Amino acid sequence: MTTHSEIEKFLAGLEEVEALVVGDLMLDEYLWGKAERISPEAPVQVVDLVREDLRLGGAGNVIENLIAIGCRVHVASALGDDGNGTCLRQLMERRGIGTEGIFTARGRVTCKKTRILASNQQMLRIDRESREPISSDLESKLVEYLQYKVPSCRVVLVSDYLKGVLTPGLLAELMSISRRAGVPVIVDPKGTDFGKYRGATLLTPNRKEAQAASRIEITDEESLVRAGRELRRSLDLEALVLTRSEEGMTVFLRDDREQHLATVAQEVFDVSGAGDTVLAFLGAGMARGMEVREAAMLANLAAGVVVGKVGTSAVTPREIMDAVSRQSPDGERKIVSRTALSFILETERQKNRKIVFTNGCFDLLHVGHVKYLQKARRLGDLLVLGVNSDASIRRLKGPLRPLIGEDERAHILAALDCVDFVVLFDEDTPLDLIRAVRPQVLVKGGDYRPEEVVGREFVESHGGRLELIRFVDGKSTTGIIEKILQQYGEE
Repeated sequence: MTTHSEIEKFLAGLEEVEALVVGDLMLDEYLWGKAERISPEAPVQVVDLVREDLRLGGAGNVIENLIAIGCRVHVASALGDDGNGTCLRQLMERRGIGTEGIFTARGRVTCKKTRILASNQQMLRIDRESREPISSDLESKLVEYLQYKVPSCRVVLVSDYLKGVLTPGLLAELMSISRRAGVPVIVDPKGTDFGKYRGATLLTPNRKEAQAASRIEITDEESLVRAGRELRRSLDLEALVLTRSEEGMTVFLRDDREQHLATVAQEVFDVSGAGDTVLAFLGAGMARGMEVREAAMLANLAAGVVVGKVGTSAVTPREIMDAVSRQSPDGERKIVSRTALSFILETERQKNRKIVFTNGCFDLLHVGHVKYLQKARRLGDLLVLGVNSDASIRRLKGPLRPLIGEDERAHILAALDCVDFVVLFDEDTPLDLIRAVRPQVLVKGGDYRPEEVVGREFVESHGGRLELIRFVDGKSTTGIIEKILQQYGEE
């Protein structure tokens, strides 16, 4: 399974990723209400509308997932010259998404799906859409944009909903342009003819789509493997990722090996948009240099998160980290990098949780340390513990310290119930870490004077406070070392 540190590294580098999404944009409208009575006019339920919600749908949901994890996104598509097209453009502009690659087709109907929900259950869907192929003139404009934009991107994601934007001619040009530029193309396919995607790097069909395209009825594991292998070979793909809903996904590679990935969903509420999430995370992973299997593991993890939501939704870095943590031992999930910690604490601040911070070497953990940390934790809602790295301790205390390495110290401290997160720092002081954490409460030992505490001015400038906690008398790492030397020195 993808490890905590690998996910942290992945998330930390996503600002460098430029992705191009090509495909069918649409509006997803959600009408939420209560259904508590039957209409006197007909035997149907009456929905009392409570709220309305407009979201980017189709290829737009792929875009939302990429933006949520920090990627820079470009778009190539076509919209109608109608109110829904205008609304969709405005939604994208408010999200900071460039629309220079989105062209307007006169007389075309912009796709809009309206879903009516009550008690988190979808009762009805109403579609307004065009399915006819875009004009040759519009196709030429899109090709011109692709020639300009593809070479500057790390990955191209194709989101096909069979609404007419992805014509065979446009797809052929896209594959040719991407191949010349050395940019991978990942496709979420539709329809029964996958030949139009020839030249792509990877396809992500679901079971139904794979069955229709391969003409192999999928009834069990053996037939699923035959269908997946046939599609990968016939289309000369680097890989094929076959999504299997609640059963997870299967990855087919060039050497005719396959790997089954079980779903990691906690609970399934709505599978709509899960394919978009898989496409986005596969693309982001491969753009960051992950092998296909690693990227598929990441996408499987993200899909497990998104099916637990109602409606098309994006997956945030915090949700990914939470999903990884649920699969890690209790102590390991508390040990985080500075980058991961920033994602975590942003969510905690939104919940108005009070963050407490303290730091130290914690070499040879003793009862004085434990009581100190317990008192610190009671000052807020969660305790972030900064721990000096081995190199930092050597600079502060000399070449014979620490006695316990940084990894062991971090794991021992993470095992304490009073500690919520442990983060190592390599600097001589924790000032940079304190600035990243932005705690409401900064804690230090009672042997310090307030003016001596590093970070006090920064914390107080943001409305926080300093708390000095007295250590247990007679308990110290130095004292333990001296006692050991006295008792065992001659031996």
